[in-house]
Amino acid sequence: MAKAKLRKVGRLSPAEMRSMINKSTGMNVAHDLNKANPTEVIEWIPTGSRWLDSIICRGKSAGIPVGKIVEIAGLESTGKSYMAAQIAANAQKMDMDVVYFDSESAIDPQFLEKAGCDLDTLLYVQAMSVEMVLETIESLMGSNDNKMLFVWDSLAFTPSMSDIEGDFNPQSSMAVKPRILSKGFSKLNIEIANRGCTLLILNQLKTNITSNIAEAMTTPYSLRVWLTGRKAKNSFVYDDKGFVIGNEVKAKIEKSRFGTQRRTCTFRILWGDSVGIQDEESWFEAVKSSEYLTSSGAWYTLTYEDGTEEKFQPSKWMERMADEKFHSRILELMDEEVILKFDKREGDPEKFYNVDEGVEKD
Repeated sequence: MAKAKLRKVGRLSPAEMRSMINKSTGMNVAHDLNKANPTEVIEWIPTGSRWLDSIICRGKSAGIPVGKIVEIAGLESTGKSYMAAQIAANAQKMDMDVVYFDSESAIDPQFLEKAGCDLDTLLYVQAMSVEMVLETIESLMGSNDNKMLFVWDSLAFTPSMSDIEGDFNPQSSMAVKPRILSKGFSKLNIEIANRGCTLLILNQLKTNITSNIAEAMTTPYSLRVWLTGRKAKNSFVYDDKGFVIGNEVKAKIEKSRFGTQRRTCTFRILWGDSVGIQDEESWFEAVKSSEYLTSSGAWYTLTYEDGTEEKFQPSKWMERMADEKFHSRILELMDEEVILKFDKREGDPEKFYNVDEGVEKD
């Protein structure tokens, strides 16, 4: 009996192995990490707060990572929807298609317009169930070549189909929703990365972040931002007639695949006639520990790169920010104090992780 001739197998190069895997799967799933690949974030959607953008990714000014699943969580009335509207508006400016899933049928079109959203191109969808949201995201990604931002407001108040079709007894559908979400996120995660889309999930919690329903499942979040509000009177924003038009929040990076977990910042959110974030107003708190910004009584002295100095009072901060030279110097200090010093591990670590003792503890 003739012996079968054995085929000599040689060593495959990484390029050959990638080609073989991609041919076998029918899609590009094997990548050269030295070139463009879905694991690397090359685009970021600004949050509306430069300070928050600066603490999301180590070594750079970033924002919401494109191609990833992100969660903004917190107690009620901490500014989650206001931040989402600002992020949606910024995504539209980047020519991304925005799909807004609303589980409470409560989003106000005028509110979105005030935040800068273009209602003509924004797609509003009632979030009838978690299954419907996940299936719609999958369907749209399979039909639209353009990059998309999906905003899910909110995960906590979106029921499952068993919740809708069943009774009001919570025991009858216990753990159904986490199982659906685990399966759905696992299914969508790679497709979101490959399509360059972004899923921004808002989650309203009751007591602390461990009460999050998503904790009962394996979540592929690349970034989780936790918002905490303040109750002190001076933490609110008032108009010239004394009416409340905004409030201050602390943002804490609870989870980050970008090397910045536990970093914090503060800013004020406007929700009156104007909707958005008081961005430049927060920069003073971010840079006031700089060696180039010293205090003496009620006055601060800003030292420019050429050695010249300028005195000002904190109450005149926004007036001074209107000056281009002053504004540019503060931006330089922002990058130095918030981004570069953290990247180089310089200075007091505590200032990066606890910027405001006055904010309610989470």
